[in-house]
Amino acid sequence: MRRSLRLPTLFTALVAACATANAAPPIILDNARVFDGERDLGITTLTLRDERIAHIGPPPPALAKGAKRIDYQGKVILPGLVSNHIHVGNTDGLEHGDRFYTRDHVLRDLQQFQRYGITTVTALGMNGAAFTTIRAEVRDQPTLGAQLYGAGGGIGAAAGAPPAKTMGLEHDPVSRPTTPDQARAAVRAQQQAGVDVIKLWVDDLGGRFPMMAPPIYRAAIDEAHQHQLKVAAHIHDQAPAADLVEAGVDIIAHGIRDTPVAPALVSAMRDKGVWYIPTVNIDEANYLYAENPQWLQQPFVANALPAAVRERWQQPQWQKAQLAGDGIPKARAAVAMNLRNLRTLHEAGVNIGFGTDAGAMPQRVIGVAEHRELELMTQAGFTPAQALQVATADAARLLGLDDRGRIAVGRRADLLVLGANPLQDIRNSRRIDAVWQAGQQVAGPIEAEAGTAARD
Repeated sequence: MRRSLRLPTLFTALVAACATANAAPPIILDNARVFDGERDLGITTLTLRDERIAHIGPPPPALAKGAKRIDYQGKVILPGLVSNHIHVGNTDGLEHGDRFYTRDHVLRDLQQFQRYGITTVTALGMNGAAFTTIRAEVRDQPTLGAQLYGAGGGIGAAAGAPPAKTMGLEHDPVSRPTTPDQARAAVRAQQQAGVDVIKLWVDDLGGRFPMMAPPIYRAAIDEAHQHQLKVAAHIHDQAPAADLVEAGVDIIAHGIRDTPVAPALVSAMRDKGVWYIPTVNIDEANYLYAENPQWLQQPFVANALPAAVRERWQQPQWQKAQLAGDGIPKARAAVAMNLRNLRTLHEAGVNIGFGTDAGAMPQRVIGVAEHRELELMTQAGFTPAQALQVATADAARLLGLDDRGRIAVGRRADLLVLGANPLQDIRNSRRIDAVWQAGQQVAGPIEAEAGTAARD
C-alpha cells in the first residue's frame, strides 16, 4: 500500500520540479514611471512572473535571481486600457455588415485593439454565432489579440434599432422581441449561450424607426437581473435614458446628446450606481478625418487604416463632400452636448465607463478612437490622470473584473508602455513603445510600423 501511494507522490514531485525548471524566468521592468490606474507611483520597478505582477519596487533576491531585465528608463507604464463599448468583425475596408463576422476579421480587429494598447474589450452587440468560440480561443492565447467580452447579438427593436438594412445585417444576429415574454426568452437564450452582458437598443434614430417599447425593455432588464447579468442600453436622447434608469438599467452605453441632462436624472444615476459610457468620438468621427486630413500622414493614424479607407480619405473631393453633408451640423451639436453632459455627470460623481463604438463603422477607427476619446474627456474637465483611471481601473470595475485595470501585485500583467508622460499631456498616450498582455510583450512601437501602415 505504501508503494502504491509513494509512486504517485514521487511522480508528482518530479513533474513539479520539471515544471519549475522549465518555467519562464521572471521579467523585471526597470526605471519606468508607473501610473497604477489610480495614482502615479513615480519611478519604480515591476517584476512579472508568469501572467501576473509579482512585485512592485526593488525585487527580492528570490525573484531577481535569473530574471530577465528590461530597462525602461524614460518610459511610462500604465495598465492596458479597457474598453466597455466596441464592435468587432463588422467592417472590411469601406464596407460594413455582419457578413464580415468571421474568425479572421474578429482576430484582425482584436489584434489592432491590442497594438494600440487596449488589452480588454467588450463587443457590445451584433456579434455572430462564433462569438463564444472566438472569445475562448483568445483568452487562452494572448498573442491572438485583446481579451474579448461581449453581449452576443444583443436585443433590438422589431423593424428598428439597430436597423438591419442600414447596418448591413444580412444574417441579423440581433433578437427582436415584440412582447415582454419574448424579451424574457431572448435574455434566457443569450444567458444560456454565455454572454457577459445584455445589450438593448432603445433609440428611434431621430424618429426614423420604431423604438423598443418600455414593457419590452423592462421585462428584459428584470429577466437579466434574475440571471445576475448587467444590462447596457444604447440610447441617444434623455427621455429614454431617464426611463431606463428608473427601470433599473445598469449601463447607459452612449452619451445623452439631445438636451442638457436634468438634475433629477443626474441624482438617480449617481444614487443607483448606473454607469455612463459617453462615446464622444462616435459623432466626431463623422467629420474628424475630413477636417484634419494631415492626420492621415501620421503613423499613429495611418497604421490603423485599411488601404481603401486611407485612399478615400486622402481625396480632397471626399473631404469637401463629407464636411458639406447634411448630418455634419447635427454631429457637431451632438459632440458639444455630449461633452457638456459628460462634464456635468463627472462633476456629480456618476460612474463613468470607457468606450467609443470603434469597429462598428469604418470611420470609428479601432485604436485611434480610444486615444482620441481620452483627449475628448480632458476637454470635458477630466485631468489626464482621471481620464486614464476611467480607461483602466474604472472600466475594469464596470465589467466586474478584479484581475486587471490596475498595476498591483497579483493582477494580470497587461501593460501599456509609453515613450512620454500622459499625465502631463494626455496626447502622449499615443506614444506607444510596447504592449504587454498576460506577461508577454505582444506589440511594439506604432511609429516603427510607418511605411507598412495601410492594412489590406
